[in-house]
Amino acid sequence: AKLVRGGMQARLLRRSLVGTRGSVIGSRLFSSGEEITVTFVEDGEDVEATVRVGQSILEAAHENEIELEGACDAQLACSTCHVILPQEIYDGLEEPCEEEMDMLDLAIGVEDTSRLGCQVKISKDMNGMRIIVPQSLDLR
Repeated sequence: AKLVRGGMQARLLRRSLVGTRGSVIGSRLFSSGEEITVTFVEDGEDVEATVRVGQSILEAAHENEIELEGACDAQLACSTCHVILPQEIYDGLEEPCEEEMDMLDLAIGVEDTSRLGCQVKISKDMNGMRIIVPQSLDLR
């Protein structure tokens, strides 16, 4: 099954606003306005989404109603926005910083191409990519 999400309604959904390193503040202001299509793989289901170049994967997920938590509001203090990227996309990104690596050490289901969604900005070359959202565990 394939769902398609995006558009004005999705763009009006919640937005994380934080003022620290790794922040997503203002990424909407600094995005190019150009949109691409990506596929989030959530609970084994492909969800096609329209996303803006320049926003973070975490923001794109929230705008498209993908369950990617981001509990720390992009402050590099959790691993709840852990995603798994295609190798060719991962290889083209800057290396994760030490803080991101520390948080990934705490994530469940980490793969060689795991990143935190709050730390990866959408670029044109990501058009068509598949982003795997690992299942999370409720530890309550």
